[in-house]
Amino acid sequence: MPEKENAPDNSQETEENILTKRLETLGWALFLIMTGGLFLIPSHLVSPGTWLIGVGLIMLGLNAYGYSKGLKVNNFTILLGVLACGFGLGSFFGVDFPIIPLLLIFLGAKIIYSVYKKQS
Repeated sequence: MPEKENAPDNSQETEENILTKRLETLGWALFLIMTGGLFLIPSHLVSPGTWLIGVGLIMLGLNAYGYSKGLKVNNFTILLGVLACGFGLGSFFGVDFPIIPLLLIFLGAKIIYSVYKKQS
């Protein structure tokens, strides 16, 4: 009988893990469907940045849904989602962003910040 007293805590953790895994799987499915669908459309009909906007919206949407269900928000994927949408919209409107250099600078700054934060 003592095992049943611990069951709600274990089942709660299990429910969170199950929901997290489902959202992750859903994200991959949406990503693959979107990418495959865009490959089927002739390239001259797809606006530049469409793929990045789609990826960003998937990341932001999954984080928003997880948050609404009480899951911890992943700040890194939120930032990537915002950047993907921003770069995609920039490309859509003809603004050329140096995506790779900016991402490398951001990742380097994040590593420095995490090292500094651990020391304090």
